[in-house]
Amino acid sequence: MTTTDDFVHVFVPATDPGAPTLLLLHGTGADERDLLPLGRALAPGAALLSPRGKVDENGMNRWFRRVREGVFDVDDLVRRTGELAAFVTAAVRTYGLDPERIVVSGFSNGANTGAALVLLHPHLVRGAVLFAAGAPLQGREPDLVDLSGTEVFLGSGEVDPITTVDQARLLASQLRERGARVRSCEHPGGHQVDPGVVEQARSWLEQARL
Repeated sequence: MTTTDDFVHVFVPATDPGAPTLLLLHGTGADERDLLPLGRALAPGAALLSPRGKVDENGMNRWFRRVREGVFDVDDLVRRTGELAAFVTAAVRTYGLDPERIVVSGFSNGANTGAALVLLHPHLVRGAVLFAAGAPLQGREPDLVDLSGTEVFLGSGEVDPITTVDQARLLASQLRERGARVRSCEHPGGHQVDPGVVEQARSWLEQARL
């Protein structure tokens, strides 16, 4: 049985009982503390649950293996996403979280993992705020799961050389086709968390009342 000890992680309790829990998924080479400031910016007072990816790629933390830059090991992605889903379920029990108010947020590798979590484990999270995310299953059409009631914000760079804007638009299409409500926000930059997009995401999250 999966427990919270299965992932190195940080948990910061909520200071605002009306705020959701943010599940924070770091990018390649970062760790469980990297996105804590982002979490605080997106939802002040929210509980923050920030695990560390288990894959080691040349000394860099990742959530799943890849064959080479831009080419994912999709079987490993599916397996690792299942492990993460089990960890989230365990964290709900351990920390007394509301399972109906969990929002996943991530950047790059973490955002792709967050997208996979939404598509492969529907209704585990209530929503998602993803930066530089693309369609994670690369060449595989996701199952036609029911994502009605799921709210998603996507922040994407128009000249991102790693996660192209076309990949971000494909993800948005896949989510909408399954019933999710998606807000796409494209900025003129590259592979980054754009401060202006973060502010839009914060406002969106507040209005969505997740």
